[in-house]
Amino acid sequence: MYMKKGRLFIMFQWALVVLVTAFAFGPLPAKAAAGTITNDVFWKDTAGNPIYSQGGNILKVGNTYYWYGVKYNGAVTYYNNPSGKNSDTGFAAVTCYSSTDLVNWTFRGNVITAGAEGTTWDPDWLGRLGVVYNTNTQKYVLITQYAGPEGSGVAFATSSTPTGTFAFHHVQTSITNVVNNLPGDQSTFVDDNGKAYLVFSNANGRSRTYVSELRASDYLNIEPATQVFQSTSGGREGNAMFKYNGRYYIASSDLHGWNASHAYVISSTSITGPYSAESIMTNSEKDYSHVSQTGFFIHVQGSAGTTILFAGDRWSDFAGNGLGYNQWMPLSFNGTEPVLNSLSKFNLDAAAGTWSVAAGNNYIMNPSYEADRITLNTLTGWSNWKNTTADPNSNISPGRTGRYSMTQYSDTAYSASMYQNVSGLPNGTYTLKAWVKSGGGQQVAQIFVKNYGGSEKNAAVNSVMNNWTEITIPNIAVTSGSAQIGIYSVANAGNWLRVDDWSLTKN
Repeated sequence: MYMKKGRLFIMFQWALVVLVTAFAFGPLPAKAAAGTITNDVFWKDTAGNPIYSQGGNILKVGNTYYWYGVKYNGAVTYYNNPSGKNSDTGFAAVTCYSSTDLVNWTFRGNVITAGAEGTTWDPDWLGRLGVVYNTNTQKYVLITQYAGPEGSGVAFATSSTPTGTFAFHHVQTSITNVVNNLPGDQSTFVDDNGKAYLVFSNANGRSRTYVSELRASDYLNIEPATQVFQSTSGGREGNAMFKYNGRYYIASSDLHGWNASHAYVISSTSITGPYSAESIMTNSEKDYSHVSQTGFFIHVQGSAGTTILFAGDRWSDFAGNGLGYNQWMPLSFNGTEPVLNSLSKFNLDAAAGTWSVAAGNNYIMNPSYEADRITLNTLTGWSNWKNTTADPNSNISPGRTGRYSMTQYSDTAYSASMYQNVSGLPNGTYTLKAWVKSGGGQQVAQIFVKNYGGSEKNAAVNSVMNNWTEITIPNIAVTSGSAQIGIYSVANAGNWLRVDDWSLTKN
């Protein structure tokens, strides 16, 4: 094609400008691609090693997220043999991981490592920590619960870099205006104006919730606290704050000792209140916050929106409630009310600040029956039917994975079902799966799906299955946006079966 010399010269000039700019300033930073977060598994870092990080927080520095948390000896034990709970809270390290997309995490080292017996970092307890950056001192400040050779209270440690190591500074042994002087559970929060806070409950009872500013000059002291809430229905732990659309939210869990719980929430337009009445975060009751406890929240501000991630701690090895230690889920909002989206898989675009349900998400709530802490007949997220006075339905230990499965058994003849109405299904074709053991001999025993827009589908499980056997019902054409799934039996006295690890996924 013919082109005039003038136009060629102009194009040459622009090419030269681009080339010079590239040399002068370097290439533009690559945009972090969207990735998929998968819950209910043990997460691994970019080197393929297990991620050990519990009771911590995430700090964003430039375009990089730094994730701090505790590595406990018991977590390693459970990862290597997830067959039962243990109570080993022995301190191994405070770990640090980094990421630009909140999905792929690189281990940056232990920023604090357990010390020799009787030294500072040989604590009886260390946990519920956060790291904040002070612009005055240009120091990263780690704040954690601590009981050890240096005393009991809140320990402070500092570093000149986000990847440590952090040097011990001191232990604050009391906080003004706090019942019993010290925090029960705690987390850090940094406001839009750069002010940093500690959000916590009181020790020994944990019925009161407080907000304290960290001393602005260096973040090395917790200032007098403001009480913002008092529970009249039991203690609250796992206290954590986030801010969305100018409103402050404090979430917490039941005082269950590292176990799955509703997520409770209060909110205010001022960080020190007054706060709203307490409510249960919508959907958290369906599977007790995806079988987790409130840990902290991640504010993901992007070019297309803002996502708040609920970072739930699943203290699997201590409570025996399933696989994986970290369960992250996106929140949505109904006006000012947060809604927990309990997903097993979702896509996160940290650069855009957006999320979506991922392919392979399991739409069943509490599919492995790990949400309940004790033996019960009616299990969280599930409903029962029976034709007998005593309910043949219950949970039982052990499960195929984790601590529990469901069971049907009675020493008299019975008919019974345990089922779940699954809503919010995008119309399409689905596959239902469940793992079953059965003593056989029932007149009828079947996994079923119905009310999805087509005829009921079922699979018989009334034959002897001494080992866990996966049952599959494919080609479920959902046209109603919902479905009912479950197990149904017409059984003789002494007949039994067990079911665990359900999944309902869109093809």
